Amino acid sequence: METVIRPRQPSDQDETISDEADQVLPELEDPDWMHHARQVAQTSFWAVARRLPRLVREAIGVAWATNRRDTVASIGLNIAAGVMTTFGLLATTSVLTELFAAGPTPDRVRAAVPALLVAAAAAIAKGGLSIAAGWAQARLMPQINYRVELRMFEATTAVDLAAFDDAGFAEEMDRANTRGVREAASIVYDSVNLITGVVGVLATAAAVAVIQPILLPCLLLAAVPEAITAVRIARRQYLNMLARITRRRRMSMLAHLMANRYTAVEIRAYQMREFLLGEYRRMMSLETRADLDLVRSQTTTRIFGASIAGLASFAVYAVLGGLLLTGWVALAAAATALLALQTAHSSLGVTVFATNSLYEDALYYQDYRDFLDRAHTRIRPRGEKATSGFDTIELDRASLRYPDTDTPAVNDVSLSVRRGQVIALVGENGSGKTTLAKMIAGLYRPTSGVIRWDGIDTEELDPDSLGSHVAVMTQEWWKFPFTARQNILIGRHDRASHRHGPSMEDAARAAAAHDMILDLPHGYDTLLDREFKNGHDLSGGQWQRLVAARSLYRDARLLVCDEPSAALDARAEHAMFQHLRPHPDRLIVLITHRLANVRHADQIFVMRDGRLIEQGNHDELIARDSLYRELFDLQAAGYVSRVN
Repeated sequence: METVIRPRQPSDQDETISDEADQVLPELEDPDWMHHARQVAQTSFWAVARRLPRLVREAIGVAWATNRRDTVASIGLNIAAGVMTTFGLLATTSVLTELFAAGPTPDRVRAAVPALLVAAAAAIAKGGLSIAAGWAQARLMPQINYRVELRMFEATTAVDLAAFDDAGFAEEMDRANTRGVREAASIVYDSVNLITGVVGVLATAAAVAVIQPILLPCLLLAAVPEAITAVRIARRQYLNMLARITRRRRMSMLAHLMANRYTAVEIRAYQMREFLLGEYRRMMSLETRADLDLVRSQTTTRIFGASIAGLASFAVYAVLGGLLLTGWVALAAAATALLALQTAHSSLGVTVFATNSLYEDALYYQDYRDFLDRAHTRIRPRGEKATSGFDTIELDRASLRYPDTDTPAVNDVSLSVRRGQVIALVGENGSGKTTLAKMIAGLYRPTSGVIRWDGIDTEELDPDSLGSHVAVMTQEWWKFPFTARQNILIGRHDRASHRHGPSMEDAARAAAAHDMILDLPHGYDTLLDREFKNGHDLSGGQWQRLVAARSLYRDARLLVCDEPSAALDARAEHAMFQHLRPHPDRLIVLITHRLANVRHADQIFVMRDGRLIEQGNHDELIARDSLYRELFDLQAAGYVSRVN
């Protein structure tokens, strides 16, 4: 039976879309960084002109740091091509002078041949030099893109984990990654084009100066209106982008939700189609209105600029005609001047377009530079002390507050744990268990208080050395699109420097994943992502076993298990917890809502509202009138009722 998708009938909701477009949602209001960005973007044409030398220097610096040879070739060959333009125009003047001279036509043609050969040679040389310059310029672009992208991801992978909880950081990262990264190559491309255009103008100006210097001011007069128009259009487009970045991120999110196989089930089960489409229509209505406003303002600017530019061009030709009529310029010189003006106009067009593009792209590139600067402030200062592990981890009145929140996620917690123990963090949702576990693991730095490994403040320890002793089974694991083998091996990809520990297959067996992997189409070499050819997907429980295998393969001194069995069946869960028993060389931090699994923990820490309110072993806490006892009894009652 075919499914017939009926066209959606107009509804009252459609009539209110325009009204909804007038409403700005709080999350779509201009963020704080917009105020500074507007000041940067709202600059005059002459301010832009003053900034051009600095922008060009910066662009050449980026190119020079990437590949010096290609940078020199791109600029040098374009300059040489400009020189050929001057020679070509001067040779053209000689050709026309001979052709317009008195005498028989064959004699005039023969007299013009030497100059004609020079003009042809100049044209050929200019063409060859321009092609060679374009080749060097094209070589530069991918190299710059690689270098800039690498710097971007070096920064994003080096910042501390808390940076990703900061909405402002996420906004800046999105702006830098969306446009800033790719505009690095663009500013180099624009700068080379700007140099090419300027060289062309200067080359033409040199020829015009020989013919008639009075035409030079006219040449500049024709260029100014176009330049001002281009900069104003670029500024408005950039401001428009800034005002819409948050809305575009939301649209991208909605588009991803509506065209994603991982969300398809819930969208259909909860009949979310109309809701999501309604949200998308509202965003699209705002986007369309913004696009129309931008087009209207840019068109108005273009009409005004084109009108002024047309009047300026008419004035130039009028001056040239007057000079010809009054005898100030010979006919051959006037014809060459006309050709020079057309060439200059072409070079001016390149210059103006490059100026426009450079100014606009530099604004986006500055977003990238600003993000790198901000990212460097979020990189944890590196301690100098290496560590070979720990015997004791202490938290001394440690607290952590997430950005833009008033209530601490972890508040004034003090505890001490030892290698060889299994400890459990227990509490209701939102009590701070996961955050506390990440603090113990060194993933979060406390905003107040101290965390010590064997009496040494973790701020003094080398983060790479500390991190090498930590493994985390997170409840928010990611489905890496690698093979099953790679998904386990990335747990300790530096195994050559870490000689001890289980083999990959031993880790898989310990996590009850070995047999499951062997049943895959290509065993350990099966690609685990259906979006690629021959890819395969796993169930939630199978993925969780694979994540557990990765953590066990890491063979770390500190193992954090955050809801490690949430997606496992009873048999797999039992097998998992058999391997989470006390080990003399390992501290296990266990977070689970299934309290039967923490009965054998050496210490149980009970959290509420970010505070540590109870601690002890199972028997001690059950003997008290405690929150732990209350939660345990609630779960136990369900099992007792089933038995009865």
